[in-house]
Amino acid sequence: MRHSLDETDRRIAAALLIAPRASWRTLAHCLDLSERTVVRRAGPLYADGTLRATAVRNPVRFPALIPLALRVRCRPNRVRAVAATLARRPDTVWVDVLGGGDEISTILFLDGPEARDTLLLRDLPATAAVSSWTSHTLLRVFPTSFSWSAGLLCERETSLLHAADPLSADPPSGGAPEPAEPLLDDPLIEALSANGRAGYTELAARTGLSPLTARRRVDALIRGRVVRLATELDLALLGCHAEALLWLTVSPGALDATGEALGRHPRVRFAAATTGPANLLLAVAVADLSALYAFLTETVGALERISTVETTPILVTAKRTGLPRPPR
Repeated sequence: MRHSLDETDRRIAAALLIAPRASWRTLAHCLDLSERTVVRRAGPLYADGTLRATAVRNPVRFPALIPLALRVRCRPNRVRAVAATLARRPDTVWVDVLGGGDEISTILFLDGPEARDTLLLRDLPATAAVSSWTSHTLLRVFPTSFSWSAGLLCERETSLLHAADPLSADPPSGGAPEPAEPLLDDPLIEALSANGRAGYTELAARTGLSPLTARRRVDALIRGRVVRLATELDLALLGCHAEALLWLTVSPGALDATGEALGRHPRVRFAAATTGPANLLLAVAVADLSALYAFLTETVGALERISTVETTPILVTAKRTGLPRPPR
């Protein structure tokens, strides 16, 4: 795993954040690089684990799933152990250590009410290191933030990536996703989660399908928004040395417009409406604390329908997009 990237590597990684399954030829065309350069640069980044490709289920297309944001307060000397335990759970998507080192934030996709009640009423109360917790159901994820590129790509390059790889583009706001056939294809989703860039021959071998059928079903899963493809890496490699979660309280009548607007901001990696007194959750990645301050004062502060903001810096990430992070 790399400790630094040069400008070309960063731009290729940023393009793969937007279009995780884009071909080397597509990346070369969109970034004005030679295909040979892209292959020579990107291949080793995947080989050494600097870049990892995966897929995450879309809870909207899995009615039994309960998407939950959980804030857990722990004894400071046990916070890393609790974070590691949460990261090992197959139903956690994010696990971050926050603030002063005594709080964990995690996103879970729980398999129904029984799994939710087991976690909240049995597992957490039985964990001696946990002192308290709050849970917030994710009501809507604003997908505009999934075009995040750390500010390394211009609007033209982003548009070219979406045009060359339509499966990477977000559906129109408020539009229903295209139907997928089949809707739920667990073996294929598991294979994509293990390697979001796996070729169709590899996917066929893992699922017992023919390569042609694997290709058709992958296209259906992505076009139907059953899964979201993702590229995972340490954001510090892209120049983002400050990450934070923002818990905003927005007037209900302005929640949708505010979520859409902030979700499009180049500093916002994730935006979702939630239950609870803070009803909009943002994940923000910026160059440094000065940039975080500017985002809070100039961007968030300019929106009149926001009444409160709680900012919780991310200290350590244990899991992101369903992939545990290697220990530092």
